[in-house]
This record gives sequence, structure tokens and C-alpha cells, in this order.
Amino acid sequence: MTRAGTPSLTIPERDSSVLDDIQSVKIRSRFPIFKHKIYLNSCSQGALSDAVESGLTDYIRSWHEHGSPWEVWVEHYERTRALFAEFIGADEDEVAIVTSASAGINAVASALDFRERNRVVLGEFEFPTMGHVWLAQRSRGADITFVAPMDNALPAHSYEPVIDRHTAIVPLTRVCFKNGFRSDVSAIVKLAHSRGAWVMLDDYQDCGTRPINVKDLGIDFYVTGTLKYLLGPPGLAFLYVRRDLIDSLQPTVSGWFAQSNPFAFDVNHLDLSPTARRFESGSPPIPNVYAAAPGIELLRSTGMTQIAAHISNLTGMFLSSITAMQIETKTPLDSVGPLVVLQAASAKDADAMVVRLAEENIVASSRGDGVRISLHFYNTANDIAEVLQVLERNTDLLFTRSGVPERSGS
Repeated sequence: MTRAGTPSLTIPERDSSVLDDIQSVKIRSRFPIFKHKIYLNSCSQGALSDAVESGLTDYIRSWHEHGSPWEVWVEHYERTRALFAEFIGADEDEVAIVTSASAGINAVASALDFRERNRVVLGEFEFPTMGHVWLAQRSRGADITFVAPMDNALPAHSYEPVIDRHTAIVPLTRVCFKNGFRSDVSAIVKLAHSRGAWVMLDDYQDCGTRPINVKDLGIDFYVTGTLKYLLGPPGLAFLYVRRDLIDSLQPTVSGWFAQSNPFAFDVNHLDLSPTARRFESGSPPIPNVYAAAPGIELLRSTGMTQIAAHISNLTGMFLSSITAMQIETKTPLDSVGPLVVLQAASAKDADAMVVRLAEENIVASSRGDGVRISLHFYNTANDIAEVLQVLERNTDLLFTRSGVPERSGS
């Protein structure tokens, strides 16, 4: 029920594949934060579930009871590798466990030879770390070319003039963290491959919200982390490397867990693993591994197809209602989620809106002049209705369709 004087929520006909009310209540009961807040910030950090908390407790218990059970910990680490590989449709040997997306990208970058193909082509919608990693390769001969956006969009044809026979790799974000724009991955992969270039997909802002199969996408590298829609902690990420590329790439960023046998303790020889483990480095973040696996398992047990349909349905509700309120969005109106970014009057106003939402126990975030609302399988139509009420009372902080903020009394 909405408060008097506030817009009603535009609710489309229910999709039978969407999570029903009973399922939603059951899911939300696993996330204690919903007892006192409406959580809409999964684009920054997923909400903490009882399953993930239990994973951390299991690690602490094993440490208490056994002191240093590395055999058990490494076994758990390998099970998590297999779990994630299955989650993205990859083989276990194609997945490296790293401490961050940056670490995975750096490992790949360090393995490239820029003498014959030296161009790296990436859009300006990438998360900054992607630019930072590749710009740091200039000292090794890399030529970095950025593709500029047009009206909050970066269509596939924008890459056409700059991907050429000199291009080594095209780093590509699936969903832009600033505005929720979704890249046409298939079209860009097709273009890059037709010119002999590889594609690295950064899926951090989408992985965990829908089914993913890296083989079907035809990508060469895939990177994501656990702290957002995978519901896990920071400090853990995964890197997929297509099997037939592994042997030809020798990272110069390395460590003992990148070796064929880490426990050989051979200081005199570099013996890189024949699998994607060669892109790893030092001691694995075991506590984070224990916490990450339950998050992935919780998503799988719910059903990724249902989760995607649920998020798409909620996104449609939200965007329809926002459109009716004349509020401008940075996100395309046909978006399937999970991220919707509203156009604020300024960066200062975007920050102020986040504060106004927080005053109503609603957790969101801002980037520049955008207010970010991110939806996941634990969110409901009631969450959206509560957000709309706060937005309606604070339209002076937002841009309306007329192009100017709707100031009080106007």
C-alpha cells in the first residue's frame, strides 16, 4: 500500500517464471538486514545471508579445532573452483581463483606480448580498474584506445572503426556501473574475433542475476568477483581462461599457487600449472572461499532462470513507475536490470538523495550525478513502492523529463 499522494506502482501481469510471494518471503528470511532496512545496493555489496555467515563460521571452527588444516582448506578451495566453473558453464581447469578482479586482469595482461598486436580497445563504460590495468601496460608497448559513449550508450558499432589487425584484446563490461547500460556482448565478440582479437568480459555487475555460459558467449577471458550479486565477501574473484589459450600464456605476475605443485616448495624453478591456476599467485584467501561457496549455492538452489525473470519483472515495474513520474534515467527504459540509475540534478544532489533514502532505512548508492538502485532476488514490489515514495517527496533532487529539476512549488 502506498501513502496518500504518492504514485502507485505499475505492476505488469505476473510472469509464471518469476519468484512467487511465498518464495520471496522465504528468501528474504535468509538475509537479516531486511528486518530493519530495504537493501537496494547489491551493485556495491550483496546483502549478507545466513548461509554465507555460516560459511565463515565453519572456517573459524576448523581453525579453532585443527589449527592449520591446510589439506581440508585446499580441498574446500578446489570444490569452490569446481562450483564456480559449473556455474558459468566452464571446465574446472579453466578457472583461476584470485583475490580481486584486478588481480585476474593483471595476470592476463602480464602474459600478453605486445610486439605484433599492441592495441587494447576498451569502452569508457569500463570500471576504472580495467583502464588502470591496461594503461599500466603502456611501458611494455601497449597502445590503449578508448571508445567514447554516445548518449549514455555504447553500441557495438562504436567499436567497428578501432578494432583492427593490430588489436590484441578488447576488455568489455557487461553492465556499466555508472548507468546500467548492457553491452551487446555477442556482436562485439563476433567483431573482435573476425579481426583476430581476444575479448575479456568483466561481468562483475551482472554475474549472479541470470544464467551464464561462457562457452555460448564465445569469450576468451571472463572475470567477476563475489562481493556483489554472488552474495559473498570482498577479497575473492574468479578468472576464466579459454582452455586452448592457457598453454600459450605465461603470466609474469606469479606465485607459489600458480605452480604445478605448490607444495613442492621449489625455489629454483618456475613450473607453471598447465591449467588456469597459472594465473593465480600466493596463498589463497581461504576465509573468503568458505564464505563465497554458500552464496553461489544459494543462488543455484533458487534457480538462475527464475532469478533473472524476477529481477527483470521488478526492473520493469520500477522503470514504468519512474517514467510515469517524469523522472529521467540514465538506464535504458527497456532494461532487464539489475541496475537502474536515476539522473540527479548534480553529483551533490545524487549524494543527497542517497542520504534521504538512508533516512528512510533504504540502502542505495550514487556515482557522479546518478542515483543507483540495484535489484536482486531478495527484493520485492514493496521495496520498489517504498523507494518511489521517497523519490516523490524529493523530486527537487532529480531531473524530470522536461530536463530540469522539479523544484518544490513548480
